Amino acid sequence: MITKKDSFKILSPTAILGYGFPLESFMNGINEEPDLIAVDAGSVDPGPYYLGSGKSFTDRTGVKRDLRYILKEGVKNGIPVVIGTCGGSGAKPHLTWCKEIVQEIAKEKGLSFKMGLIFADVDKKDIISSIKDNKIEPLSHLPSLTEETVNESINIVAQMGVEPIINAINKQCEVILAGRAYDPSVFAALPIHLGFDPGLSLHLGKILECAAIAAEPGSGTDSVFGILKTDSFILKPLNNERRFTKESTAAHSLYEKSDPYSLPGPGGSLDLRNVDFTELPDGQVKVEGSKFIRSSKYYVKLEGVKCVGYRTISIAGSHDPIMINNIDSIIRNVKDRVRDILKSENIDGDIFFHIYGKNGVMGDIEPDKEASTHEIGILIDVVSSSQEQANTICSISRSTLLHFGYPGRISTAGNLAFPFSPSDIKMGEVFEFSMYHLMEIDNQDMFKLRIIDI
Repeated sequence: MITKKDSFKILSPTAILGYGFPLESFMNGINEEPDLIAVDAGSVDPGPYYLGSGKSFTDRTGVKRDLRYILKEGVKNGIPVVIGTCGGSGAKPHLTWCKEIVQEIAKEKGLSFKMGLIFADVDKKDIISSIKDNKIEPLSHLPSLTEETVNESINIVAQMGVEPIINAINKQCEVILAGRAYDPSVFAALPIHLGFDPGLSLHLGKILECAAIAAEPGSGTDSVFGILKTDSFILKPLNNERRFTKESTAAHSLYEKSDPYSLPGPGGSLDLRNVDFTELPDGQVKVEGSKFIRSSKYYVKLEGVKCVGYRTISIAGSHDPIMINNIDSIIRNVKDRVRDILKSENIDGDIFFHIYGKNGVMGDIEPDKEASTHEIGILIDVVSSSQEQANTICSISRSTLLHFGYPGRISTAGNLAFPFSPSDIKMGEVFEFSMYHLMEIDNQDMFKLRIIDI
């Protein structure tokens, strides 16, 4: 077990487990003799589908490749390994998926270690009880949480802080797989446990969780090194192509934040009002002044999703300037005609047309209303209560647009160019976030620890 010393060294292999890293960079980090190898394995950025489906947004082969190097070097050298938000979303099926990959690698490489699994799943009864006790608050612009919404939700998780990870460390776990976790916590838990400053530890974790994205040039697929001291921390590149600067480090300190000076998390917030960034030789940066302000109540963020239907899409393009100039009115008329066709069959659903080259990214809030282009991409996106109905609506929408007779059309048919056959693609279940709320807790008992001897 590591004991407290003047500095604590952390190797961050990659921005997300499965993204990959150059082996040379990783081994440069191992040669620096780190006290911890930590990596974030997930995010809500890819949307609610992965939490609802229980699937990872990262590829299994990629995850196994990264873990093979991490586990081999960590176990061989006695370096603790901590992985957060396993499987991409951190619910039980995601954590189980990651555990099975670890077990495969251990068997193939003959590795032995004590592994801790920390579950982030939350019992619906506990959430409903917290609602009744007024211990749940919505985040900005969200409605209050109801018992009905809780019962409709799937794979509800809470974002753990450092405490459950410290618990696993105290139980002598050498490899820790955590469910949904606050991104910096997997980097900060062990140094905080050893007595290092929580503000500096969490700020360093905030930067290391994205690995070399905070360097110049930025990359999510390269390793970096962090050195935590009693009054500061240092960021060090492990690839000669990259360097940390004051600007790149400060910019990443603003990443994914609504307030430039404060980053809330479990148990408190990171205060960056008095932070100083100092450039050092060899592309390194020293950071000082980060503070952690504990909150009077301990909150964790709940994440849950519910199924809202099934999706079918079709992708097409147009090179006709007449159609492109009139695309808004054409889409309105196509929608009306499709509704009329389906009305007698009692088939209903949501039809979206995403027009790339015009406003496919920004939609109605696109500021450049007069944008012109020689071609457009059209994504027909249908969501309905069953896959069969979504298929029907998409098929009729696609065929109606394909042969729609708009004013000035010269061709007699074939408005659209399709890159794929079949043209319609069944996407399966559609999920939306139903729970993005804060829950006050009095202890860490909800985060269950299971220990396995590998």
